[in-house]
Amino acid sequence: MLKTISLFLVLMAVWLLLSGHYTPLITGFGVASCLLTALIARRMDVIDHEGHPLHLGPKIVMYWGWLLVEIFKANLDVAKCVLFPGKYLNPSLFTTKVTQTSDLGKVIYANSITLTPGTVTVDLDGDEVTVHSLTQSSADGVKNGEMDRRVTKVMGEG
Repeated sequence: MLKTISLFLVLMAVWLLLSGHYTPLITGFGVASCLLTALIARRMDVIDHEGHPLHLGPKIVMYWGWLLVEIFKANLDVAKCVLFPGKYLNPSLFTTKVTQTSDLGKVIYANSITLTPGTVTVDLDGDEVTVHSLTQSSADGVKNGEMDRRVTKVMGEG
């Protein structure tokens, strides 16, 4: 029941942020739609430990801060590729191991790679991830394992 209430509150917060309309009628429709969505999700039994990861708590927020810094640095790297392609552009496709054991941990890691400009997760199969990178430095950034270690730490799997 706690996860259903939490889902309703998250849906309501997102609705309020994105709506921009706060008249009683429109707000009532928003409350009703968020409540109906939460109840349907509960009835379908899709609100689970991984689908609604309350257990990550403040650790994931700290990880997001670190990830935003990495995204900023990667944007500078991609900008160099655009301005000086002959010097910096060096695309590569490689496979590396993941240390996460849960599906949620693997998905967070793969999505974090894709969110970082200059790298894209091409495939996630078992304990291996295939990555395409635009530059050697972005490939080295994935291969050094810092992001993998941080995701493993957030998930509490290490």
